[in-house]
Amino acid sequence: MIEIKKYSHQAGHPEPRRVIKYTLFWCQSGSAEILIDENIFILKAGQTITITSGQFHQLMMAEGELTVLEFTLDFFSKSDRDIELIFHNGLFCHFGMNEMISIQHPSFFTETLSRIEKEIEEKPYQYLISTHSLIELLLVEINRSKIANGDEIWKPDALFLKFLESVRNHFADNYPVSRFADLLGTTEAKLNEVSKLHTHKTAQNVIYSLVISEAKRLLLYEKLSVKEIAYKLGFNDPFYFSNFFKKHTSHSPKDYQKAVKN
Repeated sequence: MIEIKKYSHQAGHPEPRRVIKYTLFWCQSGSAEILIDENIFILKAGQTITITSGQFHQLMMAEGELTVLEFTLDFFSKSDRDIELIFHNGLFCHFGMNEMISIQHPSFFTETLSRIEKEIEEKPYQYLISTHSLIELLLVEINRSKIANGDEIWKPDALFLKFLESVRNHFADNYPVSRFADLLGTTEAKLNEVSKLHTHKTAQNVIYSLVISEAKRLLLYEKLSVKEIAYKLGFNDPFYFSNFFKKHTSHSPKDYQKAVKN
């Protein structure tokens, strides 16, 4: 549900792992090297980076003090307001657009994470409520820091975020936009409206983007054949999947594997 881990001047995990939790890395001092999907980030003191549920990541090295916060979407998102906050300003981005963020008040960030750690360890009365509130404070501080660093404000719509989550939960079903609209109690037109508002893409093209992101992760980190990946993503014909992947990436699945791994 929620967990805090600490690393101090040590090697990280031996291989990339996929965690179905929302993850936040905070570098208090020194630096840390982190692989997220196919990109490597060097996190410096006073910086944080967020990783959305389902991304592959690996802490490769912590040359300083590093804190990792992990929590599930079910734990944090009790309302539409919570859902909007967790993705505000591109935090925990579904499209693999991870970024290192310099925090304006690093001591506050460190202290808040320490308070969360204490709540989790001691489990006082209503500690889950208090930890939820403390995570809210962390996310607000990240958003304020992004704005202070010159970023534009981007406030997502809860319906759009629920749509993204629903797509990720139903890759194998190959649902059309109309089916997602039914699941979410809305209309196809509304899903197209919010998709264009937030990504300048149709809802169908948003689905394609998420499928491509998932295909890349499976090609890089899962020991599956192209045929198995195709079926996992809802394609009945592996040849069609290969053409779909090449159309959106300019590489065949096997060529993509070779290019990235080499």
